[in-house]
Amino acid sequence: MFRSKKTKHTPLLMAQEKFDTLIGRHAEIHGCLKLQESVRIDGKVVGNIEAPKDGTISVVIGPTGEIHGDVSASRIIVAGKVSGNLHGFERVELMASALVQGDIQYASMAMEHGARLLGRMLQVEEAVAPLGLALEAPAGLGLDAQAAIRKAEAETNRDREQ
Repeated sequence: MFRSKKTKHTPLLMAQEKFDTLIGRHAEIHGCLKLQESVRIDGKVVGNIEAPKDGTISVVIGPTGEIHGDVSASRIIVAGKVSGNLHGFERVELMASALVQGDIQYASMAMEHGARLLGRMLQVEEAVAPLGLALEAPAGLGLDAQAAIRKAEAETNRDREQ
């Protein structure tokens, strides 16, 4: 699944994490998952996956994993397919085999060559992007993006004037 050695073709390494919850390749879950511990998903989940913002919970979607819903957690690693928005409070990683159809909000981002994203990416600070924006009102992500663009333009104009 994930290689233990780093090569020039695999810039990301899978940390040796302990998973108390594993959703197997042949499992299919319908409904919202509210996490208290890290989870690895190799099966299918139809529904949102939510972890508390103040925890250090990881959601790993293996190469055979498939999510139809939004995912919010401290760290999100995708090697499978996601149809929904991702909100990584700390980090989002897309492996080469990843396919994400949705918007990504992240504090830190890593992406391997070959990963596919059909959506928008927005780097945000934790205080700027409350969880509700990504999960309850996906259109709100556009407002955050527009604000980030306006801020960058203002800074560029200020730098030119100096």
